[in-house]
Amino acid sequence: MTILITGAAGFVGYHLAQRLLSEGNEILGIDNLNDYYDVTLKTARLAQLQKQPGFRFQLLDLADRQGMAALFAENTFTQVIHLAAQAGVRYSIDNPMAYVDSNLVGFSHILEGCRHQDSLQHLIYASSSSVYGANQKIPFSVHDPVDQPLSLYAATKKANELMAYCYSHLYQLPTTGLRFFTVYGPWGRPDMAYFKFVRAIELDHPIEIYNYGRMKRDFTYIDDIIEGMVRLLQRSPQPQDPNSPPYQLYNIGNNQPTELGHLITVIESALGKTAQKIYLPMQPGDVPLTYADVDDLVADVDFKPATPIEAGIESFVRWYREYYSRGSAVRCLGLGVGSSLRNPLQVG
Repeated sequence: MTILITGAAGFVGYHLAQRLLSEGNEILGIDNLNDYYDVTLKTARLAQLQKQPGFRFQLLDLADRQGMAALFAENTFTQVIHLAAQAGVRYSIDNPMAYVDSNLVGFSHILEGCRHQDSLQHLIYASSSSVYGANQKIPFSVHDPVDQPLSLYAATKKANELMAYCYSHLYQLPTTGLRFFTVYGPWGRPDMAYFKFVRAIELDHPIEIYNYGRMKRDFTYIDDIIEGMVRLLQRSPQPQDPNSPPYQLYNIGNNQPTELGHLITVIESALGKTAQKIYLPMQPGDVPLTYADVDDLVADVDFKPATPIEAGIESFVRWYREYYSRGSAVRCLGLGVGSSLRNPLQVG
């Protein structure tokens, strides 16, 4: 297969490209390499991919209408996996237009490109557990309404699902949306809580813990995310009847929420160090609990994420220490000594 992966230098995109390349697929990866978080980590991931036969890369922004049109005009794809997006709940509060440009305008360019490719068998795109917002029913099911987003990021991801549904209905474009639940693991994003915790504890800096450590997240190890995606990639959605579109949604989550306080204990154990803790109330845009109902995933592709948090964090810490042993964690993460590290890290 010839597969387009957007956000190929990102966390999930990198791991998925590695897996698909190992299975003999041809991959064209695109990314704009923005500086939302440390660009050197993105380029390090990309360097690993560029060593692999069958991988090509193009520097491209999703919001570039002409560039995106040319991408689809000049290439033929059997599958498109759309992972590029402006991420982050709190960042969306202060920088809303970044989410409009990338997550709404950019996704419209993906949909338009896909509908004009006769060779395309399947569009898979990343949604998010954040779409569940203020939902009270637990665990979260893809069959439940999601009309109460608590951040613009969540709203854009819900909008993506609606846009995909329209294209599936109007143009019979097979689309599958994946609601990821707190993905973690080696090569992960430095803006995520577990990464910030590890970094702070290693550097003997305090961590700020929101909602007094009582928030629960369905932490899902990266290998489980990738396994679910690869299985779903091979399963293009089919209309259930003449009036239904080739459209599907799935949760991919560990189905076993972990309290933030327990996560910190696991990290402390893996590092062999104790954290300096500062407890704070809930922050705007946060939700107290995420919890995935994965029954549809199990029924359709016979897979359920199950990596224990202890094993996943141990793997991440091992990678972290190996990766940053090449230089100080401060330098590699683009943090200046005496600047932001003077203050406690804010983590939720």
